Order: sequence, then C-alpha cells, then structure tokens
Amino acid sequence: MDSEQLEKYSSAITLSDMEVFVFPELTFSLVLADIMSPIIWQWRDADCFKKLEGKSTYRKLLRLRQFIMDEFEFNLDLETWGLTTKQKEFERFKDILSPREIAASNALFGYEGDKYYFDVDIRKHFGLDKYDSDVIPYWKTETVEAMNAFRFKHGYKTGAGECVSLSSLYAAAAFIVCGVPLKDIYMVLTPLHSQNFIDIEEGILTNNRRLITKTMWFNGTEISSKAQRALRNEKVTIVAHPSGYIHCLYKDAIIDKAAYQYFTKQLSSYLSADLTIENFASFLRCYPKYQQYFQICRNCHNQPQYLKAEVLFHYEHGSDNKIGCKSQEKLLADVSDEDFLPFPLADRIRCDQLEEFIRTEKPDVRTVAGKAAFIKFVGPFVPDAQKIVEDLADFLHVEAELPPLNRNFVPSEPIEISVDWDRQQIIDYLMDKCRRNTTVDLAFYTYRDMENCDWRPFIKAALERSPVSIEMVKSLPIEKIYKMLEVMDNNSIYDGKRLAQPDELANYQTGDGLEKTFFLANVIRQRDPQQDIEMIVDKNNVVLKEKRQYEFTSKKDLKKHISISAEGAIEISDL
Repeated sequence: MDSEQLEKYSSAITLSDMEVFVFPELTFSLVLADIMSPIIWQWRDADCFKKLEGKSTYRKLLRLRQFIMDEFEFNLDLETWGLTTKQKEFERFKDILSPREIAASNALFGYEGDKYYFDVDIRKHFGLDKYDSDVIPYWKTETVEAMNAFRFKHGYKTGAGECVSLSSLYAAAAFIVCGVPLKDIYMVLTPLHSQNFIDIEEGILTNNRRLITKTMWFNGTEISSKAQRALRNEKVTIVAHPSGYIHCLYKDAIIDKAAYQYFTKQLSSYLSADLTIENFASFLRCYPKYQQYFQICRNCHNQPQYLKAEVLFHYEHGSDNKIGCKSQEKLLADVSDEDFLPFPLADRIRCDQLEEFIRTEKPDVRTVAGKAAFIKFVGPFVPDAQKIVEDLADFLHVEAELPPLNRNFVPSEPIEISVDWDRQQIIDYLMDKCRRNTTVDLAFYTYRDMENCDWRPFIKAALERSPVSIEMVKSLPIEKIYKMLEVMDNNSIYDGKRLAQPDELANYQTGDGLEKTFFLANVIRQRDPQQDIEMIVDKNNVVLKEKRQYEFTSKKDLKKHISISAEGAIEISDL
C-alpha cells in the first residue's frame, strides 16, 4: 500500500465522520461488514421475526423498527471515541481535499448549511464550547459489534450508536431480516446526519432509530419536522448504493448512473405531496399560527355546528384520531358540547368549503396559477395570504440538494448479493469480489478480518487514533496498566479471528489478550515515541517487547511477527 491507500484502509478501521466523508467507499463498506457479522443473522431466529414469515416487507420493517428502538439508543456523546483537532484532520487529508472544501461540507469544520444549528450555535449545541475552538470529537461510526457492546459501558443498558452506525445497521438488517434487496437501499448522508431511502411502496426513510413513511413525512407532527431537518436544510454530501457512490465534491461518480437517476426521481416523489384536505390539516398541525383562520363544521341532528380549528387540534393531542382523515368524526365525538357554536364564525374559513375548493379546483400551489387561486380563496380571511400559500407550498414540497448529475460516471462492478443467500455464501461471494471492488475490499477491514487482511492499517489506526485508551490510563505507570489489563475480562467483542481496537477495550472493559497487547503498545508508543516495539503473536501466546517484556493469552489463533520502529515504520512477517 502507498501512503494514501494506507490512510484509506486504516480509516476503514476507525470510521470517523471525517474519514467517511473523505473516503465515501467506506459508507457501504460498513453495511457489508454488518451483513457479514453473525449478530444480525441471529435476529432472524427471534420469535418476533419468525412470526412474520410470509408477511409483507413493510410489516417486517415495522417490526424491525421496534426491535431497533428496544435494543439500541441513539448516542451522540462527544467523548465516546475521544477528541482530535481540526488542524490534525486537515493535515491528514490535505492532499485529497482542501480545508476550504472540507469546511464548506462538514459540520464540525465550519459548515453552516442547516439554519437550525447555525441559529443555536452548533459548537454550543453539541457541548464543544467547553473546548478550544480547534478541538472536535472523532465521532467514529460503530460496527454492529461495537454497537452491541455498549451494554458493557457504564451508563448504558442497551446497545447504542450514532446516526451513521444506525443507518448502516438498518440497511444490513433490512436486507438480512426483512428481505429488502440491496439495490433498493440508498444511503443518504448530509453534514449532520445519515439516513437510508428504502425503495418500497411510496418510499421509506430510516431516521436514527425510526422509520418515516411518506404519510408520516407529511403528518405535520414535531417528530416528522425533526426528521425532515436534514433534507430540508442541508445539502446531501454522499449517496451510497451497491453500485457505488456519488460525492458532493468529487468529479467522478462511482455509482450506476441509471440507478442514481432512478433514486433522484423516487426521492423527489417521496418529498412531494398533492394538496388534499388531509395534507392541509397536517399543514395546520405544523403551522399552528394559521389555525385561527379556520373552523370545522359538522352536522348534528340535521343542525350545523361550528368549532374553532385550534380547539379541535387541542383535542387531537394524545388521541389516536386525527383531523382531516376518516377518524375525524370519532375525534369530534370526544369534543365537549360547550365548545361547539350554533353559528359560523364570520372571520374564519369553513373547512368543508375549503375541502370542496381543493377537490374541484385542484390548485397546485407550486405553480403561479395554483398560488393565485389559493390566495383568492383564503385572501378575505387571512391577512397575509401570500405568506400562507408560500408556507403551504414549502410544506408540500421539499427539494433535496443532491449531488448533481453532471458528473463523470465511472463504470464499476456492482455488488449483487441475493436475499436468498445464507451468510457464508455472501462472505464467499464478497471474498471473491474484494480484489475487483474497493468498497468490498474495505469491508473486510471494517469487518476486522485479520486472517485475510494486511495488518498495517489496523496497527496504524490503533497507534494513531485511540485517544480514549490513552486518557483512561494517563495517571497510571506502565506496570499498573499491564496488571489492569491482566485482570480485565479476556473476551473479545468480535468473534473468530477479528480484533477490537484499543478504544473499544477502553470503552467496554473487555478484550482478548492480543487486543490488550495493542492497547499496551499504543500507550507505550504515545509515552515514548522513540522506543522500538516488537510483538510476537504465536496463537495462544502473545509477547510485547520494549524495554521489558509483557505476555498475554489469546484465543484468536493468529500468528504474526510485528516490528514498530521509533520512526513509525511497521514491518510484519509470518511466523
């Protein structure tokens, strides 16, 4: 590997927010690593999923949503994976992207695209104001093993993960557990968020632990408004797919052009809705300031009764029945008789007349003519009719700022794995493809396959990007750290011949002897950079040599001789 390849492949181990942004192949590499993991395959044996055999994909996805909500927290703790600095990251990637390009597209480096976070001060919002302005969190993306292992971390009762981890988990689980073909899953990353667009029915977005259907997107609730924030306010930096990726800054797009065009069409359809009385009710739910201009009319024993819109919306809180849809009559039945009036309010629009207007005129409020028709109808009652129609048009149509189509689409070999294959078939297929597809090759490094991968990227990541382990033992002498590691639980969070990084040991307080050796080597290297380090990995026995010798017991059954010079050169040979 040359220096850039080594940087990329070591980034597949640590998967920081910055690394994924610079090397977009890593986005889908994590999905493939999670698909290869045995953990999600075990979920298929759970009773809650077995009961859904033969049911629709949508039903399975709904059950998956509840499973993920029960089993995983959304974690945005700044110090879970330690801190770095803007300058350090700029220096790492200066030959790939300029600081100006990075700052314009990455949330922690100056990006101000989301007006919400700009208004609240992003550094203060995320708790960064207690640090020097150059300090930023690593915000590493977790594999499913690391997400599961949060159960071992103090203060957590379940697994956890940040947004990229959760979107990758959703993509892998949708494929394994729900039978969604990979080609129907598009990962959509913005500077502050990551979600998936799943192409079934009218489309579904995963949003951290939740699923958002098109109906939910337009229901006007606070949860939906939060789910919309990224696509409404931020530009999309990466779209990743089994056929490749497209990046907001790179001229070459390694994604099938037809697949990307299809995605843009499907997403645009998902983000747009026709004006109906149900969608207008959702609009009023989202914009309560306009409720004062509307009233509800109902027939009670052949006599009309009238109700202020804001009163009915008040009754809607905590009710399963909603305004503007079939359950509205049930909601009206819950309203106190004292709230109804026997006469219409002269200064308010009757919603039954509005519904008739929408049904017969079908105004498209995205067009000049449609806006004019709507303004004419509401103008006598709403003081700023122009403003309400602009807000309504904005509510019904979101224009996602996607990477443009005027890119150089480079043909690549797509990843084509079937939902009917078992785990071993998939691993065999990916193993065969890894030398012809960089995303697949990187996936084995993310998967931590130490039997088949070059060890240098893993070692580089362990010795350069493990600040949590350094901080945890900063007050302890080496001998005490060694004793601490000896008594630490000796089980790895990764099965087989796969390895955890030092900071995973630090966070979860468990690790195989070989993993403990890398932990200790990292500390020694940080404290005494001029010290040569030698590691002898001989199946069950692992020896670390520097000024003195340290021994650990491993279950990983690996064999390697590793030398790390004072200059940082890593030499690896087989025993």
